[in-house]
Amino acid sequence: MSTADTGRETRGPRILLYSDHVDARDQVRLAVGRRLGRGEPDVEWVEVATAAAAIAATEAGGLDLLVLDGEADKVGGMGLARQLKDEVYRCPPVLVLTGRPQDAWLASWSNADAVVSRPLDPVVLHDAVAQLVRTGTAAR
Repeated sequence: MSTADTGRETRGPRILLYSDHVDARDQVRLAVGRRLGRGEPDVEWVEVATAAAAIAATEAGGLDLLVLDGEADKVGGMGLARQLKDEVYRCPPVLVLTGRPQDAWLASWSNADAVVSRPLDPVVLHDAVAQLVRTGTAAR
């Protein structure tokens, strides 16, 4: 087995994090934590602040999960989730962050695989991310 093969086996999940608010991105990273489980490799975050950057990163591939802020200005995460699910072949699983629990029905329209509402509960968010990464059909 080559070193390159070993590196791929121990690579942590690559998670795209879309929000136009740096504080929101910080909250998500802090809530999820450095790893999804004990002894697992570190999560690699791909942070973007615009819908165009999120689309480009998703189309480039290699992502295991998309975490999209449903409250982002200009292009919200729900509309972006629907667009990506419709337009990107083998789109990774999508987790949408909503402003309140009552918005979960809107997230179902977006074709999101999971929804977490604010205020963010670190345990709920971490568990949702871990579940989607472990069971998702991310394009690799």
